[in-house]
Amino acid sequence: MWAWALLPVFLAVWGIVGLWLVFFMAVLNESVDLNVRFPYISVCGSYPRQSSVFSVVCNGCAFLAVWISVIRYQQVRDLGDKCRYANLASLVLGLISSAGVSLLGNFQITEWFVVHNLSALLAFCLGLLYFWLQLWLTLRAEPSVDRHWVAPLRAFLCGFATLFLINMIVLASKGLMSQSAKSEWALVMTYFLLFGLFAAEFRHVDCFKVTVQIPLVDRFQVTGQKHTAGGKSYGRLIHDSTKDSLMV
Repeated sequence: MWAWALLPVFLAVWGIVGLWLVFFMAVLNESVDLNVRFPYISVCGSYPRQSSVFSVVCNGCAFLAVWISVIRYQQVRDLGDKCRYANLASLVLGLISSAGVSLLGNFQITEWFVVHNLSALLAFCLGLLYFWLQLWLTLRAEPSVDRHWVAPLRAFLCGFATLFLINMIVLASKGLMSQSAKSEWALVMTYFLLFGLFAAEFRHVDCFKVTVQIPLVDRFQVTGQKHTAGGKSYGRLIHDSTKDSLMV
C-alpha cells in the first residue's frame, strides 16, 4: 500500500524544506551574517521570526519520527519478530531521539543553552544509533523484499552520517565553527534521507494495526461447576482470549 510510503517521504520533505526556510529567513533578516561565519541550524532558529518556524518544523519532525518508529517496529514484529530485542531497542532509541528533536526546537540555544545541547546530543547520537540498528534489521529481519538495494544505500548513508557527526565534533573542538556548522547541516540532511528511505519498506505495509493487550473477554466457556449467590446459581466463566486490536 503506497499510502504509508508517503509518510517517511513527507517527513524528509518537511524537514529539509522547513530548515532551509529557517536558514533563508535568518539570512534575509540579518540574524546571521554569512560573511562572518556559516551558522549552525540552532543559531538560525534562535531569533524571531524564524524561531517560531524552527519550533514548528522540529515538533512536526518529532511527531512524524515517532509515528514512523512505531510503524517500523510493528512491521518487523508482525513479519516474524526474529530480532525482537534489536527491534525493541530501535523503538526506544527512535522515541528518545524524537523527544530530543522536539526539546531542542522548543528550547532555543540562546534561551536555555544546557537543555538545548543535551537535546541535540539525544537527537544526533541516539538518532545515529537508531539508523545503524535499522541497517542491522534490514539485513537480519525477515522478510526484507528490497534488501538487495536498501541495505547498501542505508549503510552508505549511515557511514556518511557517522563521518559528519565525528567531523562536526572535532572541528568544533578546534574552534573551526563554520566548518563544524556545515558538517551539522550535512548530518541533518543525511538523517532526513535515511528517514525517507523507509518508504521502501513502508510500501509493503497493507495496514497499520496497534495491538492493545487488555483483559477483554472475547469468548466464554461455561464449566459444569456451579456457584450459589443470593439464592441464584451461576456457571464459572473462563475467557480464552486477552487480545483486542485497534485499527488506526
